[in-house]
Amino acid sequence: MSRLFETLHLGKLTLPNRLVMAPMTRSRARNGVQTPLAAEYYAQRAGAGLIITEGTQPCVIGQGYIDTPGLHTPEQVEAWRRVTDAVHEKQGRIFVQLMHSGRIGHPSLYPDGALPLAPSAIASGGQMYTGEGMLNHPTPREMDLDDIARAVEDHISATKYAMDAGFDGVELHAANGYLLHQFLADNTNQRTDAYGGSVDNRIRFAVEVAQAVSDTIGPERVGIRLSPANTSNGIKESDPAPLYESLIRALTPLNLAYVHLMEFGGRDITKMIRRQWPGVLILNPHATPEEGFVTPESAEAVLEEGLCDAVSIGSLWLANPDLPARIKADGPFNAPDPDTFYGGDHRGYTDYPALDD
Repeated sequence: MSRLFETLHLGKLTLPNRLVMAPMTRSRARNGVQTPLAAEYYAQRAGAGLIITEGTQPCVIGQGYIDTPGLHTPEQVEAWRRVTDAVHEKQGRIFVQLMHSGRIGHPSLYPDGALPLAPSAIASGGQMYTGEGMLNHPTPREMDLDDIARAVEDHISATKYAMDAGFDGVELHAANGYLLHQFLADNTNQRTDAYGGSVDNRIRFAVEVAQAVSDTIGPERVGIRLSPANTSNGIKESDPAPLYESLIRALTPLNLAYVHLMEFGGRDITKMIRRQWPGVLILNPHATPEEGFVTPESAEAVLEEGLCDAVSIGSLWLANPDLPARIKADGPFNAPDPDTFYGGDHRGYTDYPALDD
């Protein structure tokens, strides 16, 4: 596993290894505010080369699920500061993922029962979990130009809050069917103005957000997550290869710290982005068919193949807070418990044992 433990320069950071903790929603915040348990959870995993937090809404209307954290109030900043302090005390590095959910939301989450926002008034066809049952996602309200400008400003404001909270940087979530991805995909974006229609128009919003956030804190503190051909949350991209080729071309002059690629489509798209993107590429590769998640062996393999500079891993980080030590020791690995992935208390969150336990 030698490649996994090589250092890597990412922006102004030097990562001690190439194992990245992938962003994973845990739904344990209260009223958008992280609890002290979150500080313990992330600090336990500070041995990662880089931690990327769970999706964090940059504004009230950007929330998509119950009990997810935000970064749009001073109280939320203070709670996240406890998290970043705990991670930094253990010499860790942590980026916050800013996730505006767009149409993946529900009026029950918003003041006065407002509708979620989206590039076009097209419902996802999905549902939102609540403690009282499942609720259908409604048809969202199509964003006008003022809404688009406000969404850019919301990302800027949340980015400033992220710096106040002590984060090392931010990752923009342009994947998995959320707002930035909804603008990219032709089935969710049927606008006829400058933000819809052609590929150049559909990538415009994501590029504007990336540019605005980079201008705010410097591109060396900014990453972006993409998932070409991902069908999550009702997304259908009719021709993803030219779409992402154009997006990468437009992002290249910004000199972002990294592109974080969730591999969903064929590996040909991964190889295309690897060839075209001149900076650091973090890859969340296809899970192994046998185990259903990324293994140390598959992580090492994509590094050896030269497909990426670092590998993001999800499930194994949940159950193995000391994952780098376990990989070096060739296991054993704790098995993650899906029943405790979302919501709840410390169980399945901070109580997975480390090797030295």
